[in-house]
Amino acid sequence: MDIIFIRDLEVETVIGVFDWERKIKQKLIFNIEMATDIRQAAKSDDLNHTVDYNAISKQVKSLAEASSYQLIEALAEAVANLIMQDFCVRWLSIQLDKPAAIPFAQSVGVKIERGQR
Repeated sequence: MDIIFIRDLEVETVIGVFDWERKIKQKLIFNIEMATDIRQAAKSDDLNHTVDYNAISKQVKSLAEASSYQLIEALAEAVANLIMQDFCVRWLSIQLDKPAAIPFAQSVGVKIERGQR
């Protein structure tokens, strides 16, 4: 299986459980891998035969920026559902980083996998 990826997609959104977090936007970083078979796209050189990473990036950014989840786990799950349903991706991995979550770490986050390769 082939992997199409999106690295370091930055969004700003309301996220967090503390009162002060509900009043500001924080930066989140998505790294997404999606399993697909790219042979038909490689043969045809046609975007319609592959996963459109530009369209996915725009929809992930739009969903995340319009949301106000408390937990990054909930946002990661929503993004996974969006991609799998709207783009017919059979398997994906999403790593979602919240860089400013704690002062003594570069980042914290979650990594989820959904579907089958």
